[in-house]
Amino acid sequence: MWKEENNALRRSLVFKDFKQAMAFMNSVAVIAEEANHHPWWSNVYNKVDIELTTHDAGNTVTEKDRKLAEQIDKIYDKLKSKE
Repeated sequence: MWKEENNALRRSLVFKDFKQAMAFMNSVAVIAEEANHHPWWSNVYNKVDIELTTHDAGNTVTEKDRKLAEQIDKIYDKLKSKE
């Protein structure tokens, strides 16, 4: 579940392994690039932490962040349903 705090949307996601986490990140990278909206994220083994904020809007949460979060959720749900 996404949390809005400190002018950012944040979520931590857990995968079955590193390979699945990287597949997720690669899928998100494609849609993020298409939207010209790039998340701050980190990955350690099977965990991905994501932070979304709109830099052009003074580093606050905007509709752009909410739309990307929704797309990220769909990618995550699709990967998890294949387990």
